[in-house]
Amino acid sequence: MEDLSKLKPARGAVKTNKRVGRGQGSGYGGTSGKGHKGQKADTGYNRRRGFEGGQTPLVRRLPKFGFTNPTRVEYKGINLDAIQALADKANLKAVDIEALRKHGLISSNDLVKVLGRGELKGALEVKAHAFSATAKAAIEAKGGKTEVVAAK
Repeated sequence: MEDLSKLKPARGAVKTNKRVGRGQGSGYGGTSGKGHKGQKADTGYNRRRGFEGGQTPLVRRLPKFGFTNPTRVEYKGINLDAIQALADKANLKAVDIEALRKHGLISSNDLVKVLGRGELKGALEVKAHAFSATAKAAIEAKGGKTEVVAAK
């Protein structure tokens, strides 16, 4: 069994740092391996991201485009087939935000919009932040009720 006090890294695994500015005999004295003068010889030199040597960088040569609407409301879409599956699984007559959250269909801050894919088997009372026209028509056609709840 080997003596644990004699453990050391494998050959070539550990690299010693280049010790610059420690005299002419080291080979890295004087200018510390940076040559003479120039921008990159300066102390603390750090080229900024995207710098192309003074040439107009790519990010400034390309045009700006697009638009971000500051008043956009992002909804999580839940289809009728998912609501029907939840109602069957949990034996629910009314599906609301809390039921969707409890069964893992949405996360805590999601706004819910009910969409019209799939169909319902019977009357359900559905509460959500928004409904598509087809979803609303499909729910009410089966004798169910839709209720729009305000976002918290």
